[in-house]
Amino acid sequence: MSELRQRSTRTPEPAGIARHGKLKSGAAWKSLLAIVASGLAVVLVSGVSVAGIATWQLQANIDTVENDFDTQGPPPAIGAYEGGFNILLVGSDTREGQGDAFGKESSTLNDVNMLLHVAQDQKSAVLVSIPRDMVVPLPECENGGPATGEPINTTLYYGGLSCTVETVQNLTGLPIQFAGIITFNGVIAMSDAVGGVEVCITEPINDPYTGLNLSTAGAHTLEGWNALAFLRSRHGVGDGSDLGRISSQQVFLSSLVRKIKSDDTLTDFGKLYGIAQAATQNMTLSENFARLDTLVAIALVLKDIPLENIAMVQYPSRTGGTGIYLGKVQPITSTAKALFDAIKADVPIALDANAVGANGGSTLDPNAPTPTTPDPSATSDPSPTPEDPGPAAQLVPGLKGQTADQYTCSVAN
Repeated sequence: MSELRQRSTRTPEPAGIARHGKLKSGAAWKSLLAIVASGLAVVLVSGVSVAGIATWQLQANIDTVENDFDTQGPPPAIGAYEGGFNILLVGSDTREGQGDAFGKESSTLNDVNMLLHVAQDQKSAVLVSIPRDMVVPLPECENGGPATGEPINTTLYYGGLSCTVETVQNLTGLPIQFAGIITFNGVIAMSDAVGGVEVCITEPINDPYTGLNLSTAGAHTLEGWNALAFLRSRHGVGDGSDLGRISSQQVFLSSLVRKIKSDDTLTDFGKLYGIAQAATQNMTLSENFARLDTLVAIALVLKDIPLENIAMVQYPSRTGGTGIYLGKVQPITSTAKALFDAIKADVPIALDANAVGANGGSTLDPNAPTPTTPDPSATSDPSPTPEDPGPAAQLVPGLKGQTADQYTCSVAN
């Protein structure tokens, strides 16, 4: 089993675990995008380090967490990573080093838990967002904690990144080769580095809990604090639940991925380097993940996966349970098994027409651009050899989410 060890020896403060409320509450921020941006935005690192420019500075930016991973790393020379892999990206609500704007609470919770799986043939990827309030079995972690059911966002508090990694491995049955943590300021830095992210909303949103105030329906370009507030907003979207917020966040995330993979970004050295700086300055990575050649190797894989083959899904779950699930999120085990069986078999994930909009958090954008069909006469080869499309995608009934090429709007409540 993979094991990560936090270097910090600070004693946790049990009284500080549960926090829900207005702006000071970190439990609401949920930066889906910033976290994945750091995964996909390593495209930026590939552009920078392949050019051999300022690699020493980027490397010096990265903080690490010790790990003992039983996994084969990429070759020393820069090149695409071979085969499939799994990356766990965790968003921490820690206040340490974040300034005074987020309050002074002392405990640390993992309010974002995103598992990125890249298939062995590297033709598809799936990003699974695990709700922070989902009650799961917890292992016995370094700083104690029950070996029973509790919301998954307490694992960072009980045992650091190693505890979260072990919990997710037990939950999904997938080995995790790489892991990383990003903080509040990372959300702001990443959104600024890409020049803002355009999102669509169905109606005005005024959420006093996060400070988000978008006064008109339609498209908005968000960066800095507004981007953070949008991602944190739960009361302003869908049914006000953690699940509705995940669906809304996928609106931002899909737009961010499209922007990072666009020619406008990939051909702009200044923007690439800015994204690289934002990612490396605001993340703590497992040691085997913190090397620039590793980041480059993974980036070279991610940048070539078509948008339509990147599925962003919510871990199958629901609200309204009883017992230990009262007021929390309950896993839907049958759907989860079907999802992770497909992932383990490296089968691409297909989503049905009802997948978008878990708990009313998003809907398809009626003004989405019309996809363009390539002109066959534009190719220099009149008879190109068709590329192997890989295995057919598998539909998982009941799964919620969207693909990166789908344009969606957040639904105001």
